[in-house]
Amino acid sequence: MNLTHSLDVIPAIGDTGQLQLRPLELSDATELAAAYLRNRDHLAPWEPVRDDAFFTTEGQADVIRGKLDLYAAGSEVPWVITGTSGIIGMITLTGIVRGPFLNANLGYWIDAECTGKGAASGAVSAVVMMAAETLGLHRIQAATLVHNAASQAVLKRCGFERIGMAPSYLQIAGEWQDHVLFQRILF
Repeated sequence: MNLTHSLDVIPAIGDTGQLQLRPLELSDATELAAAYLRNRDHLAPWEPVRDDAFFTTEGQADVIRGKLDLYAAGSEVPWVITGTSGIIGMITLTGIVRGPFLNANLGYWIDAECTGKGAASGAVSAVVMMAAETLGLHRIQAATLVHNAASQAVLKRCGFERIGMAPSYLQIAGEWQDHVLFQRILF
């Protein structure tokens, strides 16, 4: 299964090449730890509370091993988003269900230096295409915090429609928070 895709997006400041979406590898642990550490404050309002170990190479190696185990089991597909400066984000399909559902949940983050430049929209568009053509999924769901207008705009640009509200959906930034739910029907 080819899960690598070039993204035609506006390059980040200082970048001269295209961004790339490629499968997550164990060898990404050091660079991913640095990316998370660099973006710790930027991501804190949008993610679960992370302990200090998460931001280390060893912590990321543990996370990556877990994700690769789920990939081997067929329930998750994790990618990194790279540019000329290295890893600038991640995008993942989780909770993949086969059978009559053919569904997955979408999650992603982009480096603070690269927001507003099309990287998230390019990555989401590429994953939507691979979800339909390579993975054979029927539907992708995504959830955003109620006040995350930027992520909601990305989803809308990529053909997702709002389908509802989930009260106390996820524990983000240490609190159970409401989320807006979106879906994209692929076929």
